[in-house]
Order: sequence, then C-alpha cells, then structure tokens
Amino acid sequence: MFLKIDTNINTPIYLQIYQRIHEGIKSGQLKAGQRLPAVRVLASELNVARGTIELAYQLLVSEGLLETKGAKGTFISQTIKNLPTNRSKEPEGLYLEQKAFNQTAPTNNCSKQNTNGYTVLPFQLGTPALDAFPHKLWARISARILRDSHFDLLSYPDAQGLRQLREGLARYLMISRGIHCSPEQIFISFGHRASLQLIAQSLFTAGDIGWFEEPGYHIARDFLQQIGLKLIPISVDGQGINVKQGVEAAPAAKFALVTPTHQSPTNVTLTLERRLALLEWANQQGSWIIEDDYDGEFHYQGRPLPALKSLDSEERVIYCGTFSKVLYPALRLSYIVVPPTYHDHFNSTAMIMGNQCPSWQQEITSTFIQEGHFSRHLRKMRELYRQRRSFLIEAIKIKLSDVFEVELQAGGMHIVVKIINGIPAIQFSQLAIYHGLKVEALDDWLINKKESDCLLLGFTNIKDKQESLMLCHKLNEISHNLLSCEELK
Repeated sequence: MFLKIDTNINTPIYLQIYQRIHEGIKSGQLKAGQRLPAVRVLASELNVARGTIELAYQLLVSEGLLETKGAKGTFISQTIKNLPTNRSKEPEGLYLEQKAFNQTAPTNNCSKQNTNGYTVLPFQLGTPALDAFPHKLWARISARILRDSHFDLLSYPDAQGLRQLREGLARYLMISRGIHCSPEQIFISFGHRASLQLIAQSLFTAGDIGWFEEPGYHIARDFLQQIGLKLIPISVDGQGINVKQGVEAAPAAKFALVTPTHQSPTNVTLTLERRLALLEWANQQGSWIIEDDYDGEFHYQGRPLPALKSLDSEERVIYCGTFSKVLYPALRLSYIVVPPTYHDHFNSTAMIMGNQCPSWQQEITSTFIQEGHFSRHLRKMRELYRQRRSFLIEAIKIKLSDVFEVELQAGGMHIVVKIINGIPAIQFSQLAIYHGLKVEALDDWLINKKESDCLLLGFTNIKDKQESLMLCHKLNEISHNLLSCEELK
C-alpha cells in the first residue's frame, strides 16, 4: 500500500492520509475510477481509528476528488481526468503540511504577494496592511537620503542609534504614549529579538527566572528560553496578567515580560489596578518589567491607557517599541527606553553586540517622522483597520454565526474567536492552514499545552466586505467538513 503515516510529526494522521491520496492523484499513481480500500480495512492496516480514515475520505469527497457508491465502496472521481498530472517520480514518504500548502497555494487565489515575492496569507497575524503603505513616498525619501548621503551613513552605525531618530522618538513617545524620556535613554535595535537580547545581556544571566504571560507571544518565549532564561507561565484573564498569581508562583523573579496595552494574543488591556500592583511588586523586589508595546497605536474604542512606562516613578520598566507593525516588518527597526542611570551599562553592551539597524534606514525613518508623514500614516491606518475589522466581524455574523463567537476587545491587529460547535481549535487551524488560510489556534501560544477552543484571525490585509465574506465562507466549509466527518464516527 502506498500510504504511509508518521506518528512522530505534528501533522494530524487524517491530514497525512488526505495529503498522500491527494498527491497520489496528482502524480497519476491513483487513477480515475480506481477503488480505494474500505474504511475498516485501511483503518486496520494503518492501525488507526475508523473515524480518522472517514475524515480524510470526506475531505477528499468534498473537493470532488473521491466519490462514494454506497456498498460498492469509495472510488477516485472520474473528474480527475480533467486535472493536470505530474508523472515524474515522486519521493517516498509523506508530503508535510508546508510542502503541500506550497504546492496548492497558487490555485487558492487567497494570498497576496508584494513586489518582493513575500506572500501575505489570509488571516495572517502581525502583518500591517502592506497595500496601504505609502511605497512611492518612502521610495522618494529613500532616493533623496541616499543621493545626498554623507560619509557617516557609509560607516558603522552608532551603537545607540541615529541621534535624529532618537530625538523624534522621544517626542512621539511623550505625545502618544505618555512617556517622558530623553534621546539618551533610547536604544535602536535590529528587530524585537535584538531588543530582547540587549536587555537580557545587560540585566540578566542564564538561569534567571521571569514571569511570562500565559498565553503569550511565542516568538519572544522561544527566544528567551533559548538564551537560557527560565520562564514561569502566569495566567491571563479579562484584566490582563494575574499579578497575584505571579507573586505566589515566583515572588523573587528577576523580570516580568508583559504586553499591557493589547495583551498578545488575547488583546485584553491590563487594568490600572493590576498595573499598579505589577509596579509595586517590581519596586519592592528590585525586579524589572519588560513592557512590549508592539501595537499600542491601534485602539478603536475609547481612549487607550498610557503606556505602563508612564507610571514608572522608580525606573523599573524597560519599554519596547517597534516599527514592524506601524510601517513594515522588513524594516527590522525596534527600540527600547532604559532608565537614565543604566545608560552606560546598556551602551557598553550595545557596542559589544553591534546589532544595529543600518544607518540609512534609520535616517529614512527619521525623515519620515520629522516631515509629518508618520503621524498622518498612523491616523490613516487606525481608520483603515477599524473598517477592516468591522468587515470581518460582519462577515462572521453572516457566514459563521453558528461556528464562532467573537471575543471583541478595544484594539489590536487581530480578533479572537471562540469555536462554539465543538471542533478543537488546533484541528480547525491545521486544516485551514492546509487550505491556505493562516488561522492560528490559541494552543500554540501556551507554555502549558492544552486543548483550546479559540482561534486568532488577523484582519489587517482583508481589503473589503467581499473578501471578508469569501474567506468566512471558506472557514464555514472547513467547519462543515470537520463536523460531517465527526458525525460519521
């Protein structure tokens, strides 16, 4: 039998079976009219539950690749005669989920591709609306900077970052986030992980313990664990991180990494009461609070609370910001605000690391801010995201009212939905990803892994109502497929 499964990989068995049959049809190994093994026989041969085989078969039936003929069995559909085939010899074994997606994605018509070839998938998290970025304006500023550049742009960048950019950031943070700081307190880094590395190497040693939100930003989690820090998961509820639980679990922790404005990924805002409790703990213990304000600019209901750093009277908060969400990810430009008494310590670490964003990119960004384009761009994006979020919410009400319940918060670049028809989130997301929809399950954002019923849906690159309805229709089809297969068990 050509079917092989691998229990050592994360791809569900039903999806492995689906993929292998799909590839067999594509390669010509399976031909129109050919009878497939009965569910009972194949389940026995592969030593899996019958429901697993039924689910894989049902997905292929829904796509018109298989057809059932009652007691006669399940057959390869005659319609595949019209499909192009690839008869070149295929490698043995499974085609993993990412490879299968890459092969089928061009026919999906859902993905968006920019001029650099980077594909933005529907519902992808954390990616700003690249179609709305002022590319021509940015190109003109870039050309002017490069044309008129002096030798200082060709040399090694300042370890702390371009002075003009830090001055512009200091003014911006005071007005928009309530943070009073000098340019000397700001350090420019080559992306968020570089910011975390600068903080870790300046303040911590391997083995130090820190609080980490549960669920929390998994990229930061993986990075901090990789460099040797020990993370204690502290639960998040409707008021943000549970400070009381943190004090009970690890009172002497060296740090707490938090996302107070829009908790990543639940989008809840840390309440004032808990902000004050968190600061009180840090002040008493001499611990550090790392505030990741990754998308604090995007708030759609009421006025956002100022940054946690604005309440930091005893200088225990390290503020982290980024341009990846407000401009574009490839810029790789992040920054931190440190206490003035620690400037020299951070500066010496930054000089050793040498992990700065190129000077010319810093100067382009600085000019973009100084000439007023940045503030106008932010206003435009807030309104655009408010509109695109409403498109998705309305489409969910129309197409998925019996599947999803929206857990709406005041801001952020994605929404959280609760699955109300009993399908596990990880199962839903895996099948959605296979079909080109970058839906994430909350499961992957947890240190203590457990089955969740929540999905994360990015809306920033959904352009209009029609696209929202089309994408939600696809999600509804996935839900029906999973449910119908569940009923066959």
